[in-house]
Amino acid sequence: MDRSQKIESVAQLNAAFQEVGVVVVTRNLGMTVDQSTELRAKMREAGATYKVAKNRLAKLALKDTDYTGLEEYLTGPVGLAWSEDPVAAAKAAVEFAKANDKLEIVGGSMGTQVLDDAGIKALASMPSLDELRGTIVGLVNAPATKIAQVVNAPAAKLARVFGAYGAKDAA
Repeated sequence: MDRSQKIESVAQLNAAFQEVGVVVVTRNLGMTVDQSTELRAKMREAGATYKVAKNRLAKLALKDTDYTGLEEYLTGPVGLAWSEDPVAAAKAAVEFAKANDKLEIVGGSMGTQVLDDAGIKALASMPSLDELRGTIVGLVNAPATKIAQVVNAPAAKLARVFGAYGAKDAA
């Protein structure tokens, strides 16, 4: 990598760190190319990004961002996963690490809050932003449905009574 490529790489990482909601640091313990490709595919499916970066360049990219506390985790062969959704990258990394012993969760950060590996695993167990939105819509929609049922119930009872009288008179 020449100097211009390094500058471009740092700028790209810094731009990504300015926009994301969470960054997860993982340690690569000898993953094969196929395993790395599978991990990247799972990250894309979850709406996250996974990149292996030189530690020195990643530390430079962390400057002037909320994620400056991650510098202590950037030792050895590490990879960085990030996403705008605060749960997506953590969930994808933890799920992959459960199935593959070649990937270890080191730590991460959600904004200025630095998390250790247990914190990342706890974050991964939380529902995603889309799941939370669905729950809120369901909660908001439930009272309206119940009100409609209560309003319609007396009319339905009257209709059944009139129907019974009509059937009795017809018989």
